[in-house]
Amino acid sequence: MWRYLTVRSLRAFATVVGVVTLVFLLVRLVPGDPVDAILGDQASPEERAALRESLHLDAPLPQQYAHFVGDVLDGSLGHSFRNPARSVGSLIAEVLPATAALAFAALALAFGIALPLGVIAAARRGTAADALASTVAVLGLAIPNIWLGPLLILAFAVELRWLPLPGDDALGLEGLLLPAITLGTALAAILTRQTRASMLDVYQEQYVLAARARGLAEWQVATKHVLRNALLPVLTIGAAQLGALLSGAVVTEKVFERAGLGQLFLDAFFARDMPVVQGCVLVVAITYVVLNIAVDLLYVVADPRVRLT
Repeated sequence: MWRYLTVRSLRAFATVVGVVTLVFLLVRLVPGDPVDAILGDQASPEERAALRESLHLDAPLPQQYAHFVGDVLDGSLGHSFRNPARSVGSLIAEVLPATAALAFAALALAFGIALPLGVIAAARRGTAADALASTVAVLGLAIPNIWLGPLLILAFAVELRWLPLPGDDALGLEGLLLPAITLGTALAAILTRQTRASMLDVYQEQYVLAARARGLAEWQVATKHVLRNALLPVLTIGAAQLGALLSGAVVTEKVFERAGLGQLFLDAFFARDMPVVQGCVLVVAITYVVLNIAVDLLYVVADPRVRLT
């Protein structure tokens, strides 16, 4: 186990170094000058030169990269171009809880939808219930967030007025429900299909036939013997998708005008605030890396027969 963790940690470190370098280079390929975005066209050449020097934009690329790596190592992630008094780390820390709450709400919603649908589809294989559950799953995959979000807003906030409109800054479940549905629908579809497939595999095991032979009701066979052993790949995919939910929140937060990592990223991107863009991408990338390691450990916890090597 410790050998595995050491190897994975080294690989994770190499991955993070690669991401840091890639993000640094890609952000600088985006057209436009951040000095123009900050000062506008009316600034004098002296003001532009002073700002460029203060932001290290006049330095050679290797020197800029060294500044960037130093900012990553000290945890500040640099300072925002638009708001030099604030470090990027503090800006991200301010909005990250809102994005994390949205991602976890979407994950909980996805499991809440997927497990019952997957169990019903597997237990009633080949019936109308199976076809209905499979159709719902396909629809969930086919509907993009950018279309589903406005549709939910139009139905439940504009027409029915059951839930707040985007930009109302509603707190609690009311403000979280529609964004969580928008973000979690596709994941619910993926988990439904995975639950069904995993359960159908487990149904072929001998101990399931033995449980039926002992006279257990079909719902007891499905929930106590089949679902429990089919959950491992479902949990794994769900945990691995948490990173995707964080990155997918970019679109959802924009549609619902929620303050969060996605909104911060988009505002910074269009303002050419490179340190903030770099910081947001890094946080999502590092989350992916950490979650991948956590998922491997989850395998061991869920199934003691698994050995990490």
